[in-house]
Amino acid sequence: MPPVATLKNVTVTFGTDRVLDHVNLILDQGERLCLTGRNGSGKSTLMRLLSGELQADEGTIWRSRDLSYSFLDQELPEVSSATIFDAVAMAFENTGQLLSEYHALSLQLSDVKADHDKIVARMDTLQHKIEAADGWSVNHVIEATLQRMQLDPDIPLSQLSGGWLKRVAIAKSLVIEPDVWLVDEPTNHLDVPAIEWLEQRMVEFPGTIIFVSHDRHLLRSVATSLVDIDRGAVTLWKCGYEAFIERRDHEREVQTLHEKKFDEKLRKEEAWIREGIKARRTRNEGRVRDLEKLREVRRQRRSVSDLKLEVDAGSNSGKVVKELSAVSKSFDDKVLIRNLDLIVRRGDRIGLLGPNGCGKSTLINLLLEELEPDSGEIKTGTKLEVAYFDQARRQLEPDKKVADYISDGREYISINGKEIHVVSYLGNFMFNADQARGPIHRLSGGEQNRLLMARIFSQPANLLILDEPTNDLDVESLELLEEMLLAYNGTVMLVSHDRTFMDNVISSLLVFDASGSGRVTEYVGGYSDWHKENQQRSSNAGSVAVSKTSQQNASRAGTDMLMDDSLGFEERKKLKAERQKRKKELEKLPGQIEKLESTLNDCNQKISEADFYQQPQAAQNEIFEKVKDLESQIEQLMTRWEQLEADLE
Repeated sequence: MPPVATLKNVTVTFGTDRVLDHVNLILDQGERLCLTGRNGSGKSTLMRLLSGELQADEGTIWRSRDLSYSFLDQELPEVSSATIFDAVAMAFENTGQLLSEYHALSLQLSDVKADHDKIVARMDTLQHKIEAADGWSVNHVIEATLQRMQLDPDIPLSQLSGGWLKRVAIAKSLVIEPDVWLVDEPTNHLDVPAIEWLEQRMVEFPGTIIFVSHDRHLLRSVATSLVDIDRGAVTLWKCGYEAFIERRDHEREVQTLHEKKFDEKLRKEEAWIREGIKARRTRNEGRVRDLEKLREVRRQRRSVSDLKLEVDAGSNSGKVVKELSAVSKSFDDKVLIRNLDLIVRRGDRIGLLGPNGCGKSTLINLLLEELEPDSGEIKTGTKLEVAYFDQARRQLEPDKKVADYISDGREYISINGKEIHVVSYLGNFMFNADQARGPIHRLSGGEQNRLLMARIFSQPANLLILDEPTNDLDVESLELLEEMLLAYNGTVMLVSHDRTFMDNVISSLLVFDASGSGRVTEYVGGYSDWHKENQQRSSNAGSVAVSKTSQQNASRAGTDMLMDDSLGFEERKKLKAERQKRKKELEKLPGQIEKLESTLNDCNQKISEADFYQQPQAAQNEIFEKVKDLESQIEQLMTRWEQLEADLE
């Protein structure tokens, strides 16, 4: 089986930054390959090379022409008046445009004020073009994909949240049924249920997946091999994520030893160059050039310790940080929080869990006193100093210089009673001097997240409220953020869709009911503890239902065994009548099923007719719903048939 792609001596440079340096890589079919590395290491660059969106400065890239490729960008689709159907259909380019126009016109037919003759004439023209391009089969694939992903084709993109826009992007990338699925940060903007659905979809994907993700739970479940990118070089690891971590850590230990030897050599060379005149002799010019190379290697070296997070916890708050009594909050008749009783104590680490739009941000705004509850009472403890991390980064000022944003124009800031130069402090968050002097809008998403953390952690705070702090952070930064929060002696309230991060940081969960009841339940433990308990409850509920069904089946199956002389006449008569009733029901079933199947065939025949899609969308939907209902009835009758035959054996 030929590989998906091959890279030979590929180099990509942006300005003076060499992102990929003479990379050689072979990517095999059937892999679920994850690209890992620091923010800015070149993961998205490599992804765009593989998708064909970017050309290498040097080297060659070969991609199999026998395979189809699809790219899911980390950026959300542009918000516009286009419908979900329009956005997904664009995956098919010209055919998709024809189908989008036809779909829009079919919706206009229901408008009594519309020029129906003109619309029908245009639809007739479109129909011929669509038939010539085999567009109706494409239309079927689009509708099936939207139905599978629970997307309403007629909703405009402008009405969708970030999570639903992400679903649209996923649908567009999958609708062409690619052989190779390129996926860049797929979990961004998704809530935990959607991430779990995506995780399962990736595991079941029949082709090759090449993806970038910092979600360690997803990495463990999905990745079969990994490519690590570091300072322009790539390393292919043919193993899962857990084995990769073990091997990587061992390699880093070896690398640390090499770096100590390197530093010793550099120290000696620096001492030599300072001797002066001997270093400038002609016969030593080569040694001088070698020293310059050593200095450059040292400048480029980055270790995990480059990011040093420290938070000023300020003074201790009171024992009770926040107390909520029967708090409720609604918007437009939608209840988000109903009768919530909650006590947040000093030192608590509480995670907020629930689907997008369930009320997590509303609760945060209530705690920040930016919203008032509709009913109930919120009490705030004494000596409280709050720091808030906003996932929308509204606190950032794009045109302000990075250093000024941290220090308000001062050269030094105070952290835990120690004065530190603002540039040095920013260096702890992996910002160099040039970035410190530059404007915020030049920073990437991950860099802006780090800057916001730097600002928040520079302020004394004994309550941290963090809304999606893990977005755009690489794995190493996530691990260090975890360590900082574990060492922090204040109170933490956290919203995150990163399940591993939640497990490692929090001690209890507030779970928002996904049904929209507004109920919020507290659980002790992390995400995995709650998930295991939730599965156990579902399993127990299912076991009870199965047990009842089994008892009923056993009772029916044992009817003949009970019809003996040990039973009275009336009991035997009753059991015999029950058995006769089931026999008559069984005899009627074939005719009922045949009748439904005949009706189903008629519906399918209508769908296959050439003028079916000229009908109004409402009429088409009516047929589709009827087909779905008939299929469900037939399945139920077939199941009943099997049950009755088993009972009467």
